[in-house]
Amino acid sequence: MWDELADGVFRRRYASLDINIGLVVGEAGVLIIDTRASPTEAGELRDDISRLTDKPVAWVVNTHWHWDHVLGNSRFPATEIWGHTRCREFLIADGESQRLAALQWAGEASREELEEVAIVPPDHVVDPVHDLDIGNRMVRFEWLGLGHTDADLVITVPDTGVLFAGDLLENGAPPYFGDGYPLAWQDTVGNVRERATGITVPGHGDVMHPSDVATQHEEIAAVAAECADGLVTGIFDAAAGPYPPETMADAWRRARIEAGVDL
Repeated sequence: MWDELADGVFRRRYASLDINIGLVVGEAGVLIIDTRASPTEAGELRDDISRLTDKPVAWVVNTHWHWDHVLGNSRFPATEIWGHTRCREFLIADGESQRLAALQWAGEASREELEEVAIVPPDHVVDPVHDLDIGNRMVRFEWLGLGHTDADLVITVPDTGVLFAGDLLENGAPPYFGDGYPLAWQDTVGNVRERATGITVPGHGDVMHPSDVATQHEEIAAVAAECADGLVTGIFDAAAGPYPPETMADAWRRARIEAGVDL
């Protein structure tokens, strides 16, 4: 079911990966935010869009380069696909890593499809901000700093106050630090927090309100503080901090890479 968050601004929360897909309707067509984890899932998304509106999908924006957000791009041919410059560069240089990650998640049922999926990078890039007119409505794409990846875009619909944060924010599970920048992430989420004055849609989980964004900002700042202390003292306790030990250990690994410390 599509949830209408404001006039012509929707999100659909899919059970698979608990992912959120955004949709914004303009006079000239529809913009969607992310395309799901495979061509099959993207096909389901296309069907769900067609039941909501007869306007064509004219624009796609990828919030970042992780497979669960981009492997459906091929199901939107002849559509402008937007992303950060580094999202495009990564998918061109190392899109195969995302195919392999998807295969590890999917198992045998989707193996044949994922082995043959076309990696389609964005063909329109943002660095650091772009305002797109979708027909009597502007949508803003912004890169606010390093965080979940090096290429996270935040999408806002200024006439509504709705913000799509991608995986810079997560609701119902700890953030994923596996490709992240734990030391810088706190400042990036601080920038998101300044803009999150209404409904915020995280990459996964239920919608968030300003108080939820503030709480997650404080948690990510606590992770950064633990990692910064560890870099000074050489001692890191994965049991400390706001998230489970395995998440904290992942943040510590990435913080050392971010700081240029040999592993």
